[in-house]
Amino acid sequence: MSASPSLAPYSAIVSRLRAAGCVFAEDEAELLISTARTPDDLAAMVDRRVVGQPLEHVIGWAEFCGLRIAVDPEVFVPRRRTEFLVTEAAALAGPRAVVVDLCCGSGALGAALGAALDHQVELYAADIDPAAVRCARRNIGSDGQVFEGDLFEPLPATLRGRVDILLANVPYVPTREIALLPAEARIHEARVALDGGADGLDVLRRVTAEAPSWLAPGGHLLFEASERQIPQAVDVVAREGLIPRVAGSDELDATVVIGTRPASRTGPVG
Repeated sequence: MSASPSLAPYSAIVSRLRAAGCVFAEDEAELLISTARTPDDLAAMVDRRVVGQPLEHVIGWAEFCGLRIAVDPEVFVPRRRTEFLVTEAAALAGPRAVVVDLCCGSGALGAALGAALDHQVELYAADIDPAAVRCARRNIGSDGQVFEGDLFEPLPATLRGRVDILLANVPYVPTREIALLPAEARIHEARVALDGGADGLDVLRRVTAEAPSWLAPGGHLLFEASERQIPQAVDVVAREGLIPRVAGSDELDATVVIGTRPASRTGPVG
């Protein structure tokens, strides 16, 4: 049973959260109160939030594309802007699409795309972080398979040349800018999910180097990048023989690059 507001004065919690710098203190207080099982549980959750732990880690889930995605401590919290990537992928996916969620983190993208397509997909996901893999397995459940390993390495070889939609939520923060991130991300999320190397595109280069051999003819690679990285990211995609396209959402402040394998090729490449 969830705790009721009477177990801990709502106004007192709001005051503590506001003093700690929580902009949406009222909404957060309601979430904490509705999630807590006991008064002691609620007090501990408020204490964790006040010292700066991400709300999603405190309550154990994040809302993403209308789903409640389980998010364990230190696992990357799915951002709302990434919902745009899922929307773009859903528009490109055909019936019974083969989908790979690479650098899957909590598995939010694969789970959301599967739900958007009425679970009529063949879904695979992979991440190098064991904590993220455990989380993704809970979120994806029986709708797909989740593998632990570095990028494509743990995926079944039978997927080569068959992937219709390759979601690659690669880290793209330049190493020197990690220190500038909000403390919630910098301290409480795994660095491997944030650090994209010197220019933020190191992991992307590794993904695009192998992507053509995994994509089906006409298949699509989708990933996010910052607006200032777009020219370089587009060049990286084009150099590997994929046809690049850029899509953006002003509402979500999101930019997605889509690289499409030419449909004229037959069979795996690379």
